[in-house]
Amino acid sequence: MNKKDIVFLDTISLRGPNIWTYPPVIETWIDIGELEDFPSNKIPGLYERLTAWLPSLVDHRCNYGEHGGFLRRLREGTWSGHILEHVVLELMTLAGLPDGFGRTRETTTRGVYKLVVSNFHEEVTRMALEIGRELLLAAINDQPFDLAEAIRPLRRRVDRKYLGPSTAAIVNAAEARKIPHIRLLDDGNLVQLGYGAAMRRIWTAETDQTSAIAETISRDKDLTKSLISSCGVPVPEGREVSSADDAWDAAEDIDGPVVVKPTDGNHGRGVFIDLTTREEVAKAYAIAVEEGSGVLVERSIQGIEHRLLVVGGKLVAANRSDLITVTGDGKSTVQSLIDSQVNTDPRRGDTELHPLSIIRLDTAARIELERQGLSGDSVPAAGREVLIQRNANHAFDCTDEVHPENAATASLAARIVGLDIAGIDLVCQDISKPLAEQGGAVVEVNAGPSLLMHIKPGIGKPRPVGQAIVDNLFAAGESGRVPLVGITGTHGKTPVARLVAHLVYIAGKHVGLACTDGIFLDRRQVQKSDAANWAGGHRLLLNRTIRTAVVENGARTILGEGLAYDRCSVGIVTNIVPEAENLERWDVQPTGGEYYTTHRSIYRTQVDVVLPAGYAVLNADDAMVAEMAELCDGQVIFFAVDAGNAVMAAHLAAGKRGVYVADGRITLGSGSDEIRLCRLGDVPHIGKAKKPADVANVLAAVAAGWALGLTQEVIVTGIKTFGLDIHDPLALLPQRTKKTPTAKKPATLRK
Repeated sequence: MNKKDIVFLDTISLRGPNIWTYPPVIETWIDIGELEDFPSNKIPGLYERLTAWLPSLVDHRCNYGEHGGFLRRLREGTWSGHILEHVVLELMTLAGLPDGFGRTRETTTRGVYKLVVSNFHEEVTRMALEIGRELLLAAINDQPFDLAEAIRPLRRRVDRKYLGPSTAAIVNAAEARKIPHIRLLDDGNLVQLGYGAAMRRIWTAETDQTSAIAETISRDKDLTKSLISSCGVPVPEGREVSSADDAWDAAEDIDGPVVVKPTDGNHGRGVFIDLTTREEVAKAYAIAVEEGSGVLVERSIQGIEHRLLVVGGKLVAANRSDLITVTGDGKSTVQSLIDSQVNTDPRRGDTELHPLSIIRLDTAARIELERQGLSGDSVPAAGREVLIQRNANHAFDCTDEVHPENAATASLAARIVGLDIAGIDLVCQDISKPLAEQGGAVVEVNAGPSLLMHIKPGIGKPRPVGQAIVDNLFAAGESGRVPLVGITGTHGKTPVARLVAHLVYIAGKHVGLACTDGIFLDRRQVQKSDAANWAGGHRLLLNRTIRTAVVENGARTILGEGLAYDRCSVGIVTNIVPEAENLERWDVQPTGGEYYTTHRSIYRTQVDVVLPAGYAVLNADDAMVAEMAELCDGQVIFFAVDAGNAVMAAHLAAGKRGVYVADGRITLGSGSDEIRLCRLGDVPHIGKAKKPADVANVLAAVAAGWALGLTQEVIVTGIKTFGLDIHDPLALLPQRTKKTPTAKKPATLRK
């Protein structure tokens, strides 16, 4: 390769927890060639060029854990792979993504590194890697680089592909409650919160509780008015019209300023307020009819428009709109005044990240100017105030000002229409006073309301609207999770996975299994090809019928795809036999410390994701597996074929739990208490040969069943029937619970 170049050798998308971190990442293998001999302190001007192009790199703390830590490394000398990591992360931040994760580690090949960065969206991350490489090489080789031009397509890609602000607010609130999420559309806002039977779904500010009928009603403004007014909600007088002439007839009947708007419009398009002349009404009708399937003419309520957000029948946020005005200077046109006095506000922009919109002279604004004898090209006199838009952006948070009666009215309107999440538009002079006292009225009920105005108001306090939606979907204490068992190791994964699923089935719970033998729903096989991978596990998590999931994961899945789930209730590691696996593709080394991937670092991933309330089931006979106990956030249940295992003895002496063989019987131990389940010979999977590997498989599955809170009867029936062709193994369960005789006092089976 050429001197001072960087080549991408391979890119691996890790879509779940992996050897690096919990969230998805992109792992890119890069070859820096002769740059291995040129750390940053040996490249003249590199520091100056990078900090000039990306001054915000000063916020990267890096290894020193201090502000400016990365720049300190850059001055002292660091290698190109590490520099590229930070450049890519900063580019993604500048493009509008959250702060990300990054790591760079050397491989056993000189000059080749593994560069790992957060993967919020694969297309965006890959583009950031390419742009980052070009920027870094330009800095290294002292070439010009136009950062603004380079980052523009990255920002567009983020706008199109990443979650919108409303959806992101809900997802972030779910993450704060440790509720997992799965994005169901690559470039959309359809998201699943939770797994299996515990899941809920959202699409921006709509949920699987949002009725299609209610949404349809909300789109029909006339029908909405009719329904809510019949229940006492104040609404403006008016009716649907069929022509411009009919619109004027309706306006004359109202005898006052009117509003003309589409019957099923949204986002304020085609809405014209305070119209008083036939010409204004006719112009407004012509535009409104193009925006919807019909046109409404209503009395114009005097006051300011407010948006009240109702979630689950409760008011959670409110915003007030503003009037857009400019002040003449006797020299500038109206359009120039808008550009200089209004659109220069940094809060205004065309993306969803901006709380305020760019003001343009649309038809409604031109009508407003005509009333004042002006146009966009007019030059107002110095000091003259010119009204551009009425009720423009809902920019001012006023949640704390809303009168309780107005909050109750908004809640009633949402309930009548049938919406779990609703944006209630009402007009009044003072939101702190009841509507009835000031002639205010509800003018619209909207499904799928934008949350941005409440998350990022132009003025005022942001409101936790995402949290309110999540709390409405999941009651206190609900996690959106179903019991999930993950199994990894070198040998025995598949039989352990199948036996655990069999135990859960015997317990009468709908279980899904993804393993090397395929995918099973209870006893029915729905896929025969290998499903011990990310796709197989992912398929289970999307299935609403699954109440317990069992997922097998090998080393290749962890290294090449990542786990399909973020956390699990039970994580099993069967054993680690490095010489039995060929993992050269991933440059896996038997030893090597923190800089190299080892077998232990692979399989510990399964232990790292065990929930604090969960269990790691570990093989005490395997020293490399046994030492992972200290990594578990939850509790540990050891299993051991060797009854004299020192690790097991110490574990039990500490009052903890283990599954082992005693006097030829499978035994549950908790401290000094024991429960003898059955003889090894009674278990078909063990058989007469009683091979240690087969015994270990059964012990691991029994430990998992114990961790899941299954009863002794279920566990014994399950291991005695696994592998037998029995039509209905559930029929073998005893009709009533009987205490199993033991040599010692029975231990309490803790969940």
